[in-house]
Amino acid sequence: MNKNYPKIRFSEFEKAFEENGGEQNSENPYAWEQRKLGEVFDFSVSTNSLSRSQLNYDKGEIKNVHYGDILVNYGSILDVETDKIPFITDGLLDKYKPNLLKNGDVIFADAAEDDTVGKAVEVNGLSDKNLVSGLHTIVARPMEKMADFFIGYYINSNIYHSQLLKLMQGTKVSSISKINLKKTIVSYPENLDEQKKIGGYLRLLDTTITLHQRKLKTLEKMKKSYLQKLFPKNGEQNPEIRFTEFKKLFEENGGGQNSENPYAWEQRKLKDIVNRVTRKNKNLESTLPLTISAQYGLVDQITFFNKQIASKDVSGYYLLQKGEFAYNKSYSKDFPWGAIKRLDMYDEGVLSTLYIAFRPFKVNSDFLVSYYETDGWHKEVAIRAAEGARNHGLLNITAVDFFDTGLLIPPNNDEQQEIGGFFIELDHTITLHQRKLKALQDMKKSLLQKMFI
Repeated sequence: MNKNYPKIRFSEFEKAFEENGGEQNSENPYAWEQRKLGEVFDFSVSTNSLSRSQLNYDKGEIKNVHYGDILVNYGSILDVETDKIPFITDGLLDKYKPNLLKNGDVIFADAAEDDTVGKAVEVNGLSDKNLVSGLHTIVARPMEKMADFFIGYYINSNIYHSQLLKLMQGTKVSSISKINLKKTIVSYPENLDEQKKIGGYLRLLDTTITLHQRKLKTLEKMKKSYLQKLFPKNGEQNPEIRFTEFKKLFEENGGGQNSENPYAWEQRKLKDIVNRVTRKNKNLESTLPLTISAQYGLVDQITFFNKQIASKDVSGYYLLQKGEFAYNKSYSKDFPWGAIKRLDMYDEGVLSTLYIAFRPFKVNSDFLVSYYETDGWHKEVAIRAAEGARNHGLLNITAVDFFDTGLLIPPNNDEQQEIGGFFIELDHTITLHQRKLKALQDMKKSLLQKMFI
C-alpha cells in the first residue's frame, strides 16, 4: 500500500491525482493527509457515568449513548432518528447543555472485554434532538470540515483499529485512554468531494446489507411460523393449516368428527418407517469425519471446528451415506434434546458410534427433515431420557428407546411430499439470501481494507 493514497480509488480522483503529478508531487492536492487524531479532533466534550438503571426508552429530554450499545448494537454511523437510543431518566437539559453532541462527532467506547475497545460511532441525523455521551466513552469533535460518514467508517476499519491494539491496557477488561487515542494517526483525503463519495458509497452499501438482513430475518420468521402451523401442535391430532387439496379431502371425509378419516394424521413408531444404519467403515470407504451443526446439518468436522475431533482410526465409525439421518444426543441450551439432521452435503462420511443413524423407507425423506426441525419430537425423547439421565453432555437414551418414539405423520405420501418440498424450497431461498448477504459483507470488509490508508 502506498503512503499517501489508497489501494483503490474512485476514477475521477485517481485521474486528478495522476494529473497533479501523482506521488512525485509532495504538494499534490489529491494526496491523502496523515495527521495525529489529536491534531484534527478536539477532545474537550465531557461525558457522564450514568448506568443503565438511570436510562429508559420511553421518555425524556436527552438521549444518552452507552458504550455497550456502541460495542453491540450500533454500526459505524449512529442515526439519531432511527437507532434505538435511551433517554436519561429525570435528566435536566441545563445540566447537560455544555456537552450536547453535534453531527459529525465521533464517540469511542473506551472499554470492552476484548479487542473491540475503540469501536466508535459517528453521530448523524441529530436535527433538534439532545444527545450526550455516557459511561466509558470518549468524544472526539472534528476541528475542520469533514464529509458525512467518512470518518465513521474510517475509524472502524482495521486499517485504523490495528493501531489501538498495542495501546490497550488491562487484562480481563481492556481500555484505551484519551491520551493514547490522540496519538493515533488518521488518514483522509483533503478533498471533501472524495470524502463524501467514499462515505456515501459505504453508507449505501450498509443500507443494502441492512435490507438483506431484514429480508433474511423475515424469511426465517416465516419458516418458524410454518413449522408451527404445518405440523400438529402438542396434544393436537392435525395441523393448524394444510395445503388446500388435503384440507378439502379431510373435510369431505368428515373432518375431525370421523375417527376413521383416511386424511387424518396418524401416530406411527419411528421403527416402523425407518431402518437403523449400523454399517461400519471397516474398509475405510470414507475418511471424512462428520459432526452435526444446527445451522448447516451434517458437516465436515475439519471445516466446522478447523480441526479433526475424531480419532485417526475411523474404521470403527459408522459409514453414513447421502440421504441418511443421524441423531446427535449432545444437548445444549438451544437444543435440549439433541439434534437430528440428514446428510446432504457429501456422498458419504463417518460418524462416531455415539450417534444413532437411520434411513427412511416408509416416510418421505424431505418431510422427515422438516419434522425434525420442529419440537414435536421432543416430548417423545424426553419421556425416554429423563432430565436426570444425562451423562457427560449426552442424553442417556438407547437406540431401542429412540426408535420406539412416536410421531404424527400424514398417511398420504403426496401430502408428506408437498410439506417436505415446501420447506426444501423455503430453505433454498433462505440459503440464497444468506449467500447474498455474506457476499455483501465480504465486499464491505474488502473495501474497508482497500479504500483507506
